[in-house]
Amino acid sequence: MRIVSLLASATEMVCALGAGDWLVGRSHECDNPPLVRALPACSEPAFDVAVSSGAIDAEVRRRIRAREPLYIIHTERIRQLRPDLVITQSHCDVCAVTPENVHGIEAAQLALAAGSVEGIFDDIVRVAQALGLAERGRELVEAERRRLDAVRARTAALPRPGVVLLEWTDPLFAMGNWGPELVEIAGGDLRIGRKGEYSAAIDAEQLRAADPECIVVAPCGFNLARALAEKAVLEQLPWWRELRAVRNGRVAFADGNLYFNRSGMTVSRTAEILADILHGGSAEAGVWQWMPQC
Repeated sequence: MRIVSLLASATEMVCALGAGDWLVGRSHECDNPPLVRALPACSEPAFDVAVSSGAIDAEVRRRIRAREPLYIIHTERIRQLRPDLVITQSHCDVCAVTPENVHGIEAAQLALAAGSVEGIFDDIVRVAQALGLAERGRELVEAERRRLDAVRARTAALPRPGVVLLEWTDPLFAMGNWGPELVEIAGGDLRIGRKGEYSAAIDAEQLRAADPECIVVAPCGFNLARALAEKAVLEQLPWWRELRAVRNGRVAFADGNLYFNRSGMTVSRTAEILADILHGGSAEAGVWQWMPQC
């Protein structure tokens, strides 16, 4: 089978199922495992994403209002790759390529739609079935369940610190989807956001009122270095330094792109990272770190 995956989490699933050598093309965001970076990229952003988080948000909103694309799809390149299967997603019109973005390709299409931990596991099974690897898919899901159960057991008897997960900084977005579930598994008390609901913009005053013991900053699509650059954005909030988490050095910046925002094979790893952040673990180079103190 020849597969073009236009979704980073699906690329992870295909590889975890042992079918990585069936991939012939990927999206511009597919980067895990690293070997997939050698595949031809079949998409790219339709605008400059190296600008500030505020400018990215404004341009996304403008393009949605104007019904302009967020991604450029290299349709001819996909045709030349002759895929049997093209994988996209239908959960979010902003975060990755949707079926509506892909036209004129003579291949079966599979659109994933996870918005919860269980949804991620369902998608693993769906990908496995599409590849004729149903049994392997079930085994993979059970392994991930055991890993999450281990995190639950590790944190069950510990205090549950209040936490807010920020998926964007300008404007502030509280993480939804599977994020609240991972906080619960990792032994935290989520102060803003609900499981199963989309990530949503919040009034900055909600963060001030919540005043959590811990804040995790993991902007969508940003690696750790890019996330750390958002410190300056947060410091523009006039009361930022008054927050309990800031005063006590309990603001963690993390690689949102690979872990917190991705509905793929890193979800259990994200729960482990959260447990470390919430319960005094050591920072991990390239993955997460505490906010640098002035």
